[in-house]
Amino acid sequence: MKTKIFKNFANATLGIACCMLGTGLVGCDDYLDNVPKGQKIPTTLEDFTVMLADEYDNCREDVSQAIILLNDRYVSAANLAYYELWNANYMWDESADRIFMNKSDETTYYNSYTGINTANLIIENALSATNATEGERLQAIAQAKMLRASKYFTLVNYYAKQYNAVTAQQDGGVPLITSANVNAPYTQPSVQDIYDFILGDIEGALPNLPDEPQNVLYASKGSAHALAARVYLQMSNYGEALKHAEAALTFNDKLFDWVAFYNENKTVVTTPDVYQNITSPMGHDFCENYNFCHGASSNAGNDLQLRVDRGEQFEKGDAAFQCRWKIRTVGSDTYYNPNLRGFFNRGGMTTTEVYLIEAECLARTGHVDQAMTVLNNVRQKRLLPADYKALTANNADEAIDLIAKTKGEAMILTIVPFCDARRLNLEPAHARTLTKSENGQTFSLSPTSHLWVMPFPQGAVSNSGNGTVTQNVER
Repeated sequence: MKTKIFKNFANATLGIACCMLGTGLVGCDDYLDNVPKGQKIPTTLEDFTVMLADEYDNCREDVSQAIILLNDRYVSAANLAYYELWNANYMWDESADRIFMNKSDETTYYNSYTGINTANLIIENALSATNATEGERLQAIAQAKMLRASKYFTLVNYYAKQYNAVTAQQDGGVPLITSANVNAPYTQPSVQDIYDFILGDIEGALPNLPDEPQNVLYASKGSAHALAARVYLQMSNYGEALKHAEAALTFNDKLFDWVAFYNENKTVVTTPDVYQNITSPMGHDFCENYNFCHGASSNAGNDLQLRVDRGEQFEKGDAAFQCRWKIRTVGSDTYYNPNLRGFFNRGGMTTTEVYLIEAECLARTGHVDQAMTVLNNVRQKRLLPADYKALTANNADEAIDLIAKTKGEAMILTIVPFCDARRLNLEPAHARTLTKSENGQTFSLSPTSHLWVMPFPQGAVSNSGNGTVTQNVER
């Protein structure tokens, strides 16, 4: 596997150089009137579709503050002292003015709207592109809609309140931009409207998506059903989520065998005080992928460090955890050090997530035993045989909690545990207060804390272009 699947970065940058709406992108018409030296005007369909596979922007999802808020990632005292916003979220400081602090940590917002602009550019221009059949043009538009839908899902779950059917039509959403033209007006509709738009994009894309995409950076029918399952679950629409999860699994139902991987790397994994980089299996060719999207960085690198208390919460015998992390002390810092190095699918859809969506939806719809069978099938690929024992549940609530635990461990360092926590925080039976001890003090994060909504970056509010951006959180 090459370091980058995307091979034509020069072509991609012409669309990415585009825009900012408050996000700053440049509209296609404006761009074509003033093409930078050394770049070409996009005319062929490939000129446009190559933008979708830009791994630096469009195939990257930085959700650092969500991971920091959950305290899944270990953050050193030095970084907490340097990054005010990191410290506010990591220490669950409800008095902090995060709006004022969010002056530079803006990647989630601007990266998402860069992807949305690319999608809009293709949707607006693909039908007139040359060197393509009508079917190929429609496929490009469908894949662009999937990119746009995935970015809006991240945005609405980051910067707006959790979807609640009772209040979603009144709760403020995120800027909705459907044109790549810099002069196009935009609105900031409700959470309900944003979810309706996301689902409209997915439903509109599905008929024209391929069963097998050009490569894993492009959307397919399988990845569309998988994303639809995630979206409907976030809306607590369990019937639709289950339907799309089961449809996704007809395209890919493989689970990675972490027990076999553990046995292959057992010497490195089990030898104390030996920290050696094992090549990550979770890259572009990971058997569980529906589509691939990097995390905060698109470069090969190490897995992130985990807090000690977070590592201790993993199920005993979790081979995936033992392959990925090992306890380490450096000076005054103790944390779980990453064993893996390479690429990690932190922003795309995988079969593990879809199976666990299926499991929760089965439990929610009265099929507890079936739900536990699905959960245990996932666990068997993750737990060492000596520690594996099939779990049982007496009712749906017990099953949901067990599923949520496995999902939080399997999907750690992605947006999924953050989204699940926000969703479950609305249910008294499943809401939980996070607690930790730090320097002799006890800290907590309640399910109702305003910290579960991230503030828009200052630049987006003060330089909002042809529209306005209103904060959905007071601080």
